[in-house]
Parts: sequence; C-alpha cells; structure tokens
Amino acid sequence: MFSWLSDPSILLAGILLALIQFLAALPWLWAVDPRGFRETATSGSAMAYVGIGVLGAGVLVAMFLGYNNDPQNLMSKGHYLYGPILHLQLIIDLFLLLPYLAMLVWPKGGVVAFAAYREACRQPMFWLITLAAILATWIAVALPYFTFGDDYKMMKQIGFDVVMLSAVMFGVLASSISISEEIEGRTAVTLMSKPVNRRQFLLGKFLGIILACLAMSMLVSWNLNYSLRAMREFDPINNNPDPIDPLGIPTDKVVDPMTLQAQRTVVPLIEKPVPSVPGKSVARGVGLWFSDTVAHTLGGFLGFGQAMILVGIASALATRVTFVVNLVLCLLIYFLGHLAPVVVQVTEATPGGGVGVGLVGFLGNLFNVLLPALEFFNMGPAIIREAPLDLWNFGVYVLTVFGYSVIYTSIALLIGLLLFEDRDLA
Repeated sequence: MFSWLSDPSILLAGILLALIQFLAALPWLWAVDPRGFRETATSGSAMAYVGIGVLGAGVLVAMFLGYNNDPQNLMSKGHYLYGPILHLQLIIDLFLLLPYLAMLVWPKGGVVAFAAYREACRQPMFWLITLAAILATWIAVALPYFTFGDDYKMMKQIGFDVVMLSAVMFGVLASSISISEEIEGRTAVTLMSKPVNRRQFLLGKFLGIILACLAMSMLVSWNLNYSLRAMREFDPINNNPDPIDPLGIPTDKVVDPMTLQAQRTVVPLIEKPVPSVPGKSVARGVGLWFSDTVAHTLGGFLGFGQAMILVGIASALATRVTFVVNLVLCLLIYFLGHLAPVVVQVTEATPGGGVGVGLVGFLGNLFNVLLPALEFFNMGPAIIREAPLDLWNFGVYVLTVFGYSVIYTSIALLIGLLLFEDRDLA
C-alpha cells in the first residue's frame, strides 16, 4: 500500500489522475454554483484549500495504485470506472458549454438557441426518451438473435439505431411543438418585437433543439459503450482467431475490428504521459474505453446527421403546418428516404415490367432526387461486412456524409425561412 513512498512516480501518477478528473469537473461545478465558483477562484486561501484537496485526492489514488499491484485489475478499474467517469464528465461539460459558445459566436440568435436548448432539456420528454433508449439498449444485450455467431454485430446495429431514433424522435417532436406553439400562440410576435428578426428566431430555435439532440445522442452513446462491452464479455461464441489481442492482452471474447484499430492509436497516446507501471495500467484501461468511444462515435455521427436533416425539415414545416401534419410528413419523409433507393434498384432490375413498374420507377427516382438519401447514414454495411473496415478511411466517409447532411439541412432551413417570411404572425 505504501510503495508510493519509495517510488515517487506512483505519487505523480496519482496526482495526475486526480487532477484530470478535477479539471474535467470544473465546468459543471461552475454551473451548479456560479457565484461560489467565482468567489473561490478569486480567493487565494480558497484556492490553497482546493490545491490541498487535489493533492490529498492524488495521495489517495497513489495509495490505491500501490495497494493494487495486479496490472490486469488496475487496467480493469481504468476501463470500467475511471474512463467512463471522465467521459461522462466531458459530456456534461459539452452539455453546459455548447449553448454559451453559441451565444458568444452569434449573440442574438444564440440567445434564442439557449432558450430553446434549456426548454428542450427541461422537458420530461427529453429524459423519458433518453431512459427508454438506455433501457432498449440493455434489452438488446439480453435478447438471443440466433445469428450463428454474429449476435454482437446484430446488437451493435440495434444500438446505433436506438441512438439515431431517440435523437430523431425527440428532435422532430420538440421542433414541431415548440415552433408551432410559438407561432400559433402569438408569443413569436412578442419575441420579434425586440431586436430579433425571423431568421434569428427560426435558426436559433433549430440550433437549440439540435444541440439538445446532440446531448441526448452523447448520453445514449456513452451507455452504448458499456452495453457493447457487456455483450462482448458475455457472448459465449468466440470469433477471435487469435487468443492474444494486439495489445498483448489474453482474450477469448468477441473482437470488434473497429475498436482494435482505434486501440493501436489511442491507447499508446493516453498511456505514454502517465508515469509508473501502476499508473500506465490504469491509463491503458482508460485508453481501451476511449478507443471504444472513438470507434463508436463514427456511427453516432452518422445517426446524428440523419437526425439533423429531419429536425431541419420539421423546423421548416413547423412555420406553416400544425404539429400533427408536421409529424406525419416527417414520418413519410423518413420512410420514403430509406425506401426510394430500394424501389429504384428493384424497378431497374425488372425491365419490361409494363406501365405499372414504369410509374413506380418514376416515382422512386423522383423521391430519390428530392428527398434526403437516408441510406447513406446506415451503419449496417460497415458492421456486417466480413472483411475488416479501415477505421480511418471510414472516418473520411462519415465526414463526407455528415457534410451532405449539413448541406441538405441548410437547404431545408432556407426553404423554411422563405415560408416564414410570408407568414402572418399578427
């Protein structure tokens, strides 16, 4: 337990690990008590007590590292305890700082975005959908899929679909309700009697709701990391041809090629700066967690891009139609956006099918051109393929598709602005 007294590197590792968690906690400590935070930051004696507290926490962590000499045990603590807590703190930091960043970059529209974001996150619907998505993910872990060794792939596909659908459901409902109620209830007139124009109102509303969708996606994705690890630990079918993984860790569990590729870059990057053998063991576990995060974030970005398109369409439609009509139209666009490419392929593979097939093919091509190509956002082909997919090339593809979602969302919002300009609010 007291080996850190004879090895200062263990004490340095403990202080470093405690300091990282403390720095990650600063934004939400400020959000909990802004006045107390400012008073503490400007008081020399208070900062001295904070430094002593961090130092004491570092000593406790060093004692823990000295007591637990098993590298596998320390790596497990870093993987399932320290890494997830740090990741959750970073999510909360983004959750709190993003709306303030929006107000800093875009003062007038950012205020509207901040109000919409705060309203969205305070709704019971936000937390109910989040909890339902988390519950659905863990139910998916326990379900048998009878896929002859590919249960993990099936569960991974379901997990990414849950992340996407939760953000889409909440975003479409929130934008349809919020914007429509503001306009129908004439509260938008009061807002725009101040120095806020229609463009800032609509784009600010969209930005605030999409930031809430991003926060929900991050929370559900954090839970997905745990559930996918659980699936790999308890799946009795082994698809790993090599009992030693690239990091030299013996394993007989299901292997995810994407996370293994991320481990080769992320784990050494996190492990290298931490001193002492026990500290490096914890850092390796943290690297394993964030390797999963990097690999799974790509799939999360695909789902978020799809949510952004549909929220943009719902926001544009909310300037003219009621909540129910908006919801029906968004559902229709969602299904047709996925179905149109399939219809085009089937009709092209059926030459000489007559007038009926030609009409269906024409409608399929029309919808395929006008509606968003939502099939591009499907994570399934990257998961079910037999040959391992290069993670970084896939990252380039994800950025390209996300760029497409930004362009399509911008077009939808531009049409929404045109519709909103002629809307009588009086």
